[in-house]
Amino acid sequence: MRSILAVDDSPSMRKMVAFTLSSAGFKVVEAVDGVDALAKAQAENIDLVLADQNMPRLDGIGLTRKLREDPKFKSTPILILTTESSDLMKQAGRAAGATGWLVKPFDPNRLIEVIQKVLR
Repeated sequence: MRSILAVDDSPSMRKMVAFTLSSAGFKVVEAVDGVDALAKAQAENIDLVLADQNMPRLDGIGLTRKLREDPKFKSTPILILTTESSDLMKQAGRAAGATGWLVKPFDPNRLIEVIQKVLR
């Protein structure tokens, strides 16, 4: 079973994402922010990271940079799921090493489709 680290400071968003991904057959590890995500990424086998951009302590782009510094996560897909939709933010995400950028609110079917595509 593929494992996804879902990172969001909003409990309701984490719950919606976890429900969507679990229903599609993924194991979901939840983290409340980027710092929590870094700790859980080291403790678990993670196949993909799905992170919010705007979070306390460490945002999605900062988390992406930190994960890319670790050889263990050099090729792990990292998707940013956020309300931010500016080209500038998307470019910053790409520069940090994000695999993709998805804008909230998310369509559950589209989210699963994108995740299955990047996990191939």
